Amino acid sequence: MPEKIIIDTDPGIDDMQAIFLALLSTEVDVLGITTVFGNSGLDNSVANALRLVETAGRPDVPVVRGASRPILLPPRPGAPSIHGADGLGNAADRLPKPKGKAIGQNAANFIVETVLAHPGEVTLVPIGPITNIALAARLEPAIISKVKRVVLMGGSAFVGGNASAAGEANLYNDPHAAKIVFEAGWPIVMAGLDVTYRYLLGEDYLDLVSSLGNPVSDFMKEVFVFVRQRMIEWNSREAVPDLHAVAYLIAPELYTTRRLPCYIETEGRTAGMTVVDPRPPARRNEVIPEIDVILDVHAEKLRGLFLQRIGAFGK
Repeated sequence: MPEKIIIDTDPGIDDMQAIFLALLSTEVDVLGITTVFGNSGLDNSVANALRLVETAGRPDVPVVRGASRPILLPPRPGAPSIHGADGLGNAADRLPKPKGKAIGQNAANFIVETVLAHPGEVTLVPIGPITNIALAARLEPAIISKVKRVVLMGGSAFVGGNASAAGEANLYNDPHAAKIVFEAGWPIVMAGLDVTYRYLLGEDYLDLVSSLGNPVSDFMKEVFVFVRQRMIEWNSREAVPDLHAVAYLIAPELYTTRRLPCYIETEGRTAGMTVVDPRPPARRNEVIPEIDVILDVHAEKLRGLFLQRIGAFGK
């Protein structure tokens, strides 16, 4: 049976690829897409999510409007240098306009109602700031024991941050929400920067995706115009951080994980830092929750999986 999931997202160029993979894979059943501030603001997150489900031929998947700002902190700026002002590489004007609308419910309520309707079956897959997940847990703590697991893109066990020296962007954007989620008590799998830097793609990958010749690949081809320019300007290859949270659910055998005690810093220069404490439990003066941290991936097999799923669309 496919694993029931809710994707919580701020689409996002890497979110785009993760969501398309989920929508085109039979291993997962996407019950809904909840949206959050992050890469380019909540309005863009909603519009982009609608574009993605419609382009993938899945307008039946509900898109839900979520949090527009962190729980405690002032609103965070987006990431136009990475995702463009619109979240999709400044390609929104060249992409199909969304026909549908977000459903008339907020994300936290949607998460609570969906989890309670399928106790023990729903995996939450946050690939943006995890504010909606924290709000849902605070709204109805009973869901904590009824969520199957949380598989998130965020954090960094051993390689430092990207939004700051210590903080990975998704957790840095709302560290207080991250603290709530990491301390809640549900099973967590963290696909953070450790595995992100193990899967870097060049222009040959962009060429292959762009040449697949279907509505999904054509959509990505437009977005990749911005990616190509950025790769040249930065002299870098393309990371696809959010892809790993979804790909792990579809093909866990491609990944290497390690169980580690981890907690979240919320203040100062280290806000959003995922602190791994490898000391023996007897040497700690507190109980630190343990999570499964993804550390590596079989990059070539993942690349092949993604190309196969996108290429099969419409056939």
